[in-house]
Amino acid sequence: MKESMSYKIVVDSCTDLPKEYHSDPRFEIVPLVLQVGDLNILDDETFDQLDYIKKVAECETCAKSACPSPDRYKKAYETDADDVYVVTLSSKLSGSYNSALIGKDIYHEDIGPKNIHVFDSLSACCGQTNVAFKIMEYAEAGLPFEEVIKKVEEYRDGMDTYFVLDSLDTLRKNGRLTGMKAIVASTLNIKPVCYAVEGTIAQWGQGIGMRKALIKMAELAAERIKNPEEKTLMITHINCYERAEVVKDLILSKVNFKDTLIVDGAGVATTYAGDGGIVVTC
Repeated sequence: MKESMSYKIVVDSCTDLPKEYHSDPRFEIVPLVLQVGDLNILDDETFDQLDYIKKVAECETCAKSACPSPDRYKKAYETDADDVYVVTLSSKLSGSYNSALIGKDIYHEDIGPKNIHVFDSLSACCGQTNVAFKIMEYAEAGLPFEEVIKKVEEYRDGMDTYFVLDSLDTLRKNGRLTGMKAIVASTLNIKPVCYAVEGTIAQWGQGIGMRKALIKMAELAAERIKNPEEKTLMITHINCYERAEVVKDLILSKVNFKDTLIVDGAGVATTYAGDGGIVVTC
């Protein structure tokens, strides 16, 4: 058992892992706290997406999130596994990365040496999943700790993240759009096509209506992708599986990937992407 469990992957709950990995002993999800008005909701296996969407819609104030404490991360590092790899939300969007680093320092001070590496995903949602699965691939292949880190960071640096949302209000009100001009044309049904640049959010283009924006996003992803045959196309959807299937088909009509995966958004993704949101990484 020790051989197969020589590594552990710790992720924050913005990482949209497929359900079968929630009970996989190689993974541990460290939950963020979602705040809707006076309600604090833990983003864990008890998260009810449809109920949450309803609560957010009914709340007069903007939903937000709070990152896990360093102690919560430290607890996740207390494992028999030799190597611990950690994947967090982009450090430009959340304090989760810094919290994970502080948790590592506390572990070393209180318990002693251990191989722990915290990856800043420079992304979110399925982008974090893409990084986590690449860690799993290399760790399962038996690569040494330092080699896994090097290869995964190279993969992350070559990964692109795109998204189209019905509304950017929550991101804007929570100060997550600092690198992007405000979108004021919502009355014209203009949907921005956004992407991640070094972990921050920027706008690439826009479409009038959701379908045109999704087509533009698919074209952009297909144009910019390098070595798709070595990559997995991942799509996070918020309560809109059919929309995710359309995006997948649009992209696959232009390029072939090693694999594709559509995942449900967990609580953090639901908070910021909102009902009907689509996030793509490749």
